[in-house]
Amino acid sequence: MELETIIGLEIHAQLSTKTKLFCSCDNDAFGAPPNTRVCPVCMGFPGMLPVLNDEALQKGVRGAAALGCEIQAFSKFDRKNYFYPDLPTGYQISQFDQPVSLDGEVSVDFEGEIKKFRINRVHIENDAGKLSHNQSGTYCDYNRAGTPLVEIVTEPDLRSPEEARMLAQEIQKILRSVGTSDADMEKGMMRFDASISLRPKGEDKLYPRTEIKNLNSFSALFKALKFEQKKQIKLWGENNAPTGETTVGWMDEKEETKLLRDKESAMDYRYFPEPDLPPVTFDSDQIKAIEADLPELPLTKKQRYVEKLGLTEAEALKLAESPELYDFFESACEHFSGKPKKVANSFLSIVLAETDWEKSQITPEGLSQTLELQEAGKISSTAAKEIILKIMKEGGSAEDIMDNLGLEQKSDTGEIEAWVDQVMAENQNVVEDIKNGKDKGIQFLMGQVMKLSRGSANPGVVMGVLKTKIN
Repeated sequence: MELETIIGLEIHAQLSTKTKLFCSCDNDAFGAPPNTRVCPVCMGFPGMLPVLNDEALQKGVRGAAALGCEIQAFSKFDRKNYFYPDLPTGYQISQFDQPVSLDGEVSVDFEGEIKKFRINRVHIENDAGKLSHNQSGTYCDYNRAGTPLVEIVTEPDLRSPEEARMLAQEIQKILRSVGTSDADMEKGMMRFDASISLRPKGEDKLYPRTEIKNLNSFSALFKALKFEQKKQIKLWGENNAPTGETTVGWMDEKEETKLLRDKESAMDYRYFPEPDLPPVTFDSDQIKAIEADLPELPLTKKQRYVEKLGLTEAEALKLAESPELYDFFESACEHFSGKPKKVANSFLSIVLAETDWEKSQITPEGLSQTLELQEAGKISSTAAKEIILKIMKEGGSAEDIMDNLGLEQKSDTGEIEAWVDQVMAENQNVVEDIKNGKDKGIQFLMGQVMKLSRGSANPGVVMGVLKTKIN
């Protein structure tokens, strides 16, 4: 029997706001001492009332629109009741039956094929705190409690762990591109819950699923789904297919899942409308303004780089990855117009090869000015790299660095002839080999002249002088 894998995702992304969702506590608690970014509101003290953060609402709605969702004219918040030690109120403020957006779609370039995956909904909710476990006990840090999140719920359209990983990566790019979330997984700003089930190929029925909770990396998402897929294939092969829905956790160290509990239903959470928050409303003009203000999305940008700028698929994919990359690239292209391929090559091979390039002193103008000097024949490619690295480390003008280091390319025939004569005199055997038809030797002589001139000799002039003198 041929089986088909059915996967759906729930993606939680922290909104990039200054304060939390319902109070004025600092939303940037990463690395802060435990329980220092809290107040009576996010700690759930009696009598405290939530006030909706307008920036969080706007950024959440903007992210939903970028994922192709329909922004709802009316939505509301609900209480999702459950007990957990790091949830100080005993309930989460989320959105149940009337979320802020519905019915989206995300396109993904999957192995050269554009695939579309449906988004069921995007809603806004607050996060819980964080538990840390060690041999002496469990510690609870409430700094993250009340952090604003968007939860992105996909339809069960994914058919492999590979597709799930690619969709998650594309959604991360989209959220970053519109400023909704930094989605930094190392800081816990993006997490996944994944549901997986199998069914005989050709059937439309959905069988009981297993939900994998709190996956904190693309690697964990992929490996956990692969593990569950393999496990369920074995169960089906033994005529022991799952009969009930379960929730499991992923253990990175062992690279396997562990049963946590039976899957909860909506009834278990006893949802009811949040009495302390008014509904959220948007009129049609506001919705149109949000949609019209969206920037070019990463997949569209990548396709434009390939089709209009002549970049390779790999170059375009990398540059369209984040606003830091494509903003720098496009700005450099504006200053060095007509040569996007050359800008991309230098940016990717020199600038991005350096660790923490964003913290260096390189600017789009500095890169483009260096390339202009190279294009004008004033410096060689080797000198251009040296200048770019110098700017990254110390800043300054490309032309000043060229002058200070004596990197300007020399085309004076007399000076170049002197270098060529010296190199030929020191390598008579190579000269004879060239005269006898071994043409590769001329590249060696060329390299020796460039070395002698410290890269300042014009390669075209050097080659011309070498050929003339040898012949």
